[in-house]
Amino acid sequence: MSKVSSIWLPIFFLFAQLFHASQADLGTASQYKPPYTPTECFGNDPTQFPSSNFFAAAGEGIWDNGAACGRQYLISCINSVLPKACKAGETIQIKIVDRAKTSQSRPTKEGTTMVLSNAALAAIALPNTPSLNIDFRQ
Repeated sequence: MSKVSSIWLPIFFLFAQLFHASQADLGTASQYKPPYTPTECFGNDPTQFPSSNFFAAAGEGIWDNGAACGRQYLISCINSVLPKACKAGETIQIKIVDRAKTSQSRPTKEGTTMVLSNAALAAIALPNTPSLNIDFRQ
């Protein structure tokens, strides 16, 4: 390897990592419990829920007049009001199936970016954590 390429290669990887990290958005998440139906997106259709049970209701910031229905996001927990609530290194894929503002079950905290199902929240944080700061990308 030439001296020039050995200098530029680490710089290239640094910028690649910075660019990748900038593709995510920061938001907040809370939790809601059953009953989850009917949903604003798919009504009472039982096939709307992914087999993983990782789904969410969209907050007003991402609802987009219903265009959020069916969108999938990768999310991870950054931090929480509870110390050490986040599960480090855990990222999950969720599907938007509802609107938080009109969901059948009320969220543990109003006004969040997403309201996660029990299974989704438990996959990235301690169960019953009232709210999280999250990293999310479509």
